[in-house]
Amino acid sequence: MLTAFARAFKTPDLRKKLLFTLGMIVIYRIGAHIPIPGVSYTNVQVCMDQANQSQQGLLSLVNMFSGGALLQITIFALGIMPYITASIILQLLTVVIPRLEALKKEGQSGQAKITQYTRYLTVALAILQGTGLVATARSGALFQGCPVASEIVPDQSIFVTITMVVTMTAGTAVVMWLGELVTDRGIGNGMSILMFISIAAGFPGALWAIKQQGDLAGGWIEFGTVIVVGLAMVGLVVFVEQAQRRIPVQYAKRMIGRRSYGGTSTYIPLKVNQAGVIPVIFASSLLYIPALIVQFSGNSQAGWAQWIRNNLQPTDAPVHITLYFLLIVFFAFFYVAISFNPEEVADNMKKYGGFIPGIRAGRPTAEYLSYVLNRITWPGSLYLGLIALVPTMALAGFGANQNFPFGGTSILIIVGVGLETVKQIESQLQQRNYEGFLR
Repeated sequence: MLTAFARAFKTPDLRKKLLFTLGMIVIYRIGAHIPIPGVSYTNVQVCMDQANQSQQGLLSLVNMFSGGALLQITIFALGIMPYITASIILQLLTVVIPRLEALKKEGQSGQAKITQYTRYLTVALAILQGTGLVATARSGALFQGCPVASEIVPDQSIFVTITMVVTMTAGTAVVMWLGELVTDRGIGNGMSILMFISIAAGFPGALWAIKQQGDLAGGWIEFGTVIVVGLAMVGLVVFVEQAQRRIPVQYAKRMIGRRSYGGTSTYIPLKVNQAGVIPVIFASSLLYIPALIVQFSGNSQAGWAQWIRNNLQPTDAPVHITLYFLLIVFFAFFYVAISFNPEEVADNMKKYGGFIPGIRAGRPTAEYLSYVLNRITWPGSLYLGLIALVPTMALAGFGANQNFPFGGTSILIIVGVGLETVKQIESQLQQRNYEGFLR
């Protein structure tokens, strides 16, 4: 990987793309530290220090995707979370709404239209989430137990509130624009790169917190153990993310005029983890909803509220762990079912004269693809559940909080984005330095 980056910097056009990407990352990180108008920066820092000690966890998922900007209420506080949510919603609606499905099949023009809808939905979600964040900050519920939590927004007039919401919405639009610039003029997928940077920004602080909370040899033994466990988890994730089931496909020869077409062999790559990190995000978001209802219900002493606070809110509670694992497995099968259509793949193969050796074209091919997909989704879903839970259970003794960088969501995103970016760099290097068969 380091060799690929070194060779890329020696290539003039790739060096420009890498430097452009680094410039966009610097702008993104600067914006993540600029507070929005109407917020008391001093009071936010006081509450942030207490939140780090008490392991604030209700908004930890969104805070992780914003690189810590959410709880500091900066102009990029919402980060890329509205765009991720909008993309997932549009992807799910594509299966339900015939109009979106038709646009998806139109190719480049249809995809451009879906991208435009995603932008509009991102702005709408940013307004909604920004309003919720401002209301939470004004009520003092953003930092529970902080004595100055209700003074984070000193001026609670309508004008200041609207200004704060507009500023965060504009920040989300700028983040979306930066991501698209990286995609067009930089290296890799821009949104994935910004997501990678947001999560990686929490690495130094989280690792140093492990060292400070440790007792053995000044915390260095706990620090080293966490590093070793983290590297082992990264190796496991890389191994599984690269694993795939290759289904051979043979294309029959066809005579068109005097020319012969087809007769080639290829394969359909089905990844073991076909769903990626989406099931983990869905499961985490769904488990935060009960705690969010308790927080805003105003009836925190009721029996159901106490049960949620004792069984669903703590990440090490048996009920929370069991539901988290089952939800990940369910959403893995759900997402694979809506993202991969065996019947559509079988019809396309039949249209172009392709077939799986030993399997008849048409419906038998679709049934075979569905059978193989279900078989490999089981280990993929169980792997996602274990990756999401093992770090939390194994590293709880070292004082790891919910934002620990080697947790399930963060490690899957970092490894996935890293592998994809390196592959793109290597492919572009190969295009520019192809030596041919004869040297």
